[in-house]
Amino acid sequence: MKILAVVGSLRAASFSRKLALAAGELAPEGTTVEIVDGRDLPLYDQDLDGEEKPAAVQTPLDQVSGADALLFITPEFNYGIPGTLKNLIDWASRPAFKSPLKDRPSMIIGLSPAPAGGSRAHAQLGVVLAGTLTPVFVTPGFLVGGVHEQFDESGALTNELTRVRLERTLAGFVDWAKKTSG
Repeated sequence: MKILAVVGSLRAASFSRKLALAAGELAPEGTTVEIVDGRDLPLYDQDLDGEEKPAAVQTPLDQVSGADALLFITPEFNYGIPGTLKNLIDWASRPAFKSPLKDRPSMIIGLSPAPAGGSRAHAQLGVVLAGTLTPVFVTPGFLVGGVHEQFDESGALTNELTRVRLERTLAGFVDWAKKTSG
């Protein structure tokens, strides 16, 4: 199974990216995890959204279309999802009812240095994905509070409880995604 990790933070050493890399290590055997962010995307503009899209838009759209499942990993910026993540979703949500997001199994991970672990961004993203007809893995919300204390200097996920939760949740997600898309 090919999972596309859609990270909400653009920073090269972001906790979202580190968690995506950890997901790649902990995913079930036979699963690959590729990472995408919205770094190069122009702001969504219907004037640019024709049959032929800008290359910066077509590349992530192809990545979404080529994935078996999506793993959204989002920090919480001012009680919500980052604009770059919303912009990527806006581009991928077209055309309505036939977009690459429609019916593609997904999972959401929220994270924050705060104890709430990005719970507001997690909830907000669930609402946005409902509007794109993207099914979301129903599990207790996967939130990572105190994310700044979860990794070592090399970027490796060192919190054992988070590693176990991530591994188990990914296994359940992959199993569900196979049944959902099959």
